[in-house]
Amino acid sequence: MKKVYIETYGCQMNVNDTEVIFSILADAGYARTEVMEEADLVMANTCSIRDNAEQRIWGRIEVFHQLRKARPDVLVGIVGCMAERLKDKLLDTHKVDLVVGPDAYRSLPRLLEAVHPGSPQIDVLLSRSETYADITPVRTDRNGISAFISIMRGCNNVCSYCVVPYTRGAERSRDASTIVREACDVYARGYKEVTLLGQNVDSYLWKSATETVNFAGLLSRVAAIAPDLRVRFATSHPKDISDEVIAVMASTHNICKHIHLPVQSGSSRMLALMRRKYDREWYLERVSAIRRAMPDCGITTDVIAGFCSETLEDHAATLSLMEEVGFDWAFMFAYSDRPGTLANRTMQDDVPAEEKNRRLNEIIALQNRKSLERYRAQIGRTLEVLVEGPSKRDPAMLCGRASNNMMCVFPALLPEGASSVMPDPDRASRRPGTYTMVRVLDCTSATLICE
Repeated sequence: MKKVYIETYGCQMNVNDTEVIFSILADAGYARTEVMEEADLVMANTCSIRDNAEQRIWGRIEVFHQLRKARPDVLVGIVGCMAERLKDKLLDTHKVDLVVGPDAYRSLPRLLEAVHPGSPQIDVLLSRSETYADITPVRTDRNGISAFISIMRGCNNVCSYCVVPYTRGAERSRDASTIVREACDVYARGYKEVTLLGQNVDSYLWKSATETVNFAGLLSRVAAIAPDLRVRFATSHPKDISDEVIAVMASTHNICKHIHLPVQSGSSRMLALMRRKYDREWYLERVSAIRRAMPDCGITTDVIAGFCSETLEDHAATLSLMEEVGFDWAFMFAYSDRPGTLANRTMQDDVPAEEKNRRLNEIIALQNRKSLERYRAQIGRTLEVLVEGPSKRDPAMLCGRASNNMMCVFPALLPEGASSVMPDPDRASRRPGTYTMVRVLDCTSATLICE
């Protein structure tokens, strides 16, 4: 049996895509390996959201090429968003054998059969119907606790800075019954948490001859599988998150109380140029609605510094919105002009790089302060945590996330057979994949320190 090694870059949706690819290739006689040097097929599942993500892939392609020099029979492939966007450039390098876009993974076995020296294979056609709903992904997570489930593909929003509609195509939702079936399957295999994935989960809508299911309905169905199956989702769009979704979250214990709600800018002028389809006031109203229903709900966000024509006043509006909302955490980036986007075609990237970085550093400093405030507010509280395993920094500690998505660390269990101290009566309740109650004693800006 041949072996395949895949490196995954970018978002959680790419992780799920990699799991789909492993499943397709398994049916074609390929076994997964985590050791690149023993693989017969080496691939990178790529992201094009930002330029630095693409630059990393070019570096990895060179590494793959060096591997092939030592083993000429190794095949090299690039799949995902970068394959879709840079298909011709990738083939022109003569260092890859396969270029396959996000909607063409089913073609991988056929393309692999057709590859021979001097004849690279390509399939980057976008689809209006492909959701891979019938494919059971090969789970690649190491802890066997949390699973990602894609509920939709593509995006219809066409934000002016974003390449996703061009690399992943139009939005289409997956059959709700297949999503529930996949969630049942992972729960039966011992998983205790699922994250429902989409570029804009709030616009999920499945229609059949007999039923219509929106995102609130889907959330309810997945949460009903089992009371000890946690349900998360990403990502929400501020223009679409509904009162119905908020109400379902608030009333259902095992739907986690955390929403990732990208704001991108606090300036209504910038939001209009970004084609975000909401303004500052709308965003703040949605935050208020969330906190009225769920006062302890974690809210995280994305922020872009230095978008086209951004003034100091626009930047100040972003800082003031961040101050007002008090996000738990944020992805924060300097604007990266992406070829082919509306902004690239019609706007001038006119904020100097040095100024972008200065503004970004102000945003980061503010968010670090607000994160610390948000985490300090948890001190003294008792939280339910899903145990994930040993802390990466200190194996004497365990770690896991609370419902609000805050990471908690707390003392690990005594080793089996310890006789010099009193046995731990809660040992069984703190194995990875189980729930435990912790009390918050202290914190950093990213971690709750608990007992």
